[in-house]
Amino acid sequence: MIEVAIVAVKSAVLLFILLTACAYMTLLERRLLGKFQVRHGPNRVGPFGLLQPLADGLKLVFKESFMPAHVDVIVYWLAPAISMIAALFVYAVIPFGPEVTLFGQRVPLRLADVNVGILLVLATSSVGVYGIILGGWSSNNKYSLLGSLRSSAQLISYELALGLAVISVVLTAGSLSLVRIVEAQRHVWFVALQPLGFLIFLIAAVAETNRAPFDLPEAEQELIAGYQTEYGGFKFAMFYIGEYVAIVTMSALATTLFWGGWWGPLLPGLIWFVFKTLAFVFFFIWLRATLPRVRHDQLMALGWKFLIPLGLLNLVVTAVIVVLRQS
Repeated sequence: MIEVAIVAVKSAVLLFILLTACAYMTLLERRLLGKFQVRHGPNRVGPFGLLQPLADGLKLVFKESFMPAHVDVIVYWLAPAISMIAALFVYAVIPFGPEVTLFGQRVPLRLADVNVGILLVLATSSVGVYGIILGGWSSNNKYSLLGSLRSSAQLISYELALGLAVISVVLTAGSLSLVRIVEAQRHVWFVALQPLGFLIFLIAAVAETNRAPFDLPEAEQELIAGYQTEYGGFKFAMFYIGEYVAIVTMSALATTLFWGGWWGPLLPGLIWFVFKTLAFVFFFIWLRATLPRVRHDQLMALGWKFLIPLGLLNLVVTAVIVVLRQS
């Protein structure tokens, strides 16, 4: 019962932290974009604008929920929930730090250590695209449908490159467990052993989260707003919770797979993990402020003609090196 209670408390705390972090990521992004573009971000609601996410959340909760005619009602409501839940579910297996002592109990800073954790992460992240596809299809809007079709093509293409980069890490660590992968980086982080794999993972992660310069499913110049055009109020917020949680997820995975997870000098492991994750979140925002949106054919060409062949090459070289070391 104590173990069940600990897992339940950790789940509740983690859910609260993730939703709060998602809300304040919107503030962080708007303030950073303001700095990049030499203008002010939101700074009126509360000291330094710190209550702006709360104001935005209240506005979305109390906003009128309008539903277009001739929609598939069940799928229309289900789509944003799928996007949000799939993004949150990944954190069940991501390790945030080593074990700590709490009330005389050794408590690991993770919900579960699954021996096929990385497969669970890839499977869950691939489910998130269903929310986007179903949202565009059920809206009875041609622009929304085009945005969801773009997203399905984009995510299917870049999941292959992402998977190849992850498999190279799995071969290097010799385990599918995220905890074992982090422990294998105690002396050497995998970014030093897998620089090409890290580059492929980083580009594919930007495409997987539909972020600029790969935000083709939301191209407002062509598709009004993409798959979420017909969504408003809290349903609209659920899509964006899913997107921002996915950004934090990819940042946490990059930290776990390539940058040593919780390993670092002097400071506690949890602080190192949070610091590295925030550095990647800053990188996502920096890309949005710097690079223009690419064309859809350029996006597909980058994935199929460059990233996937490079991922296969990196995987073969990694496998050969691992076999030679073992023999």
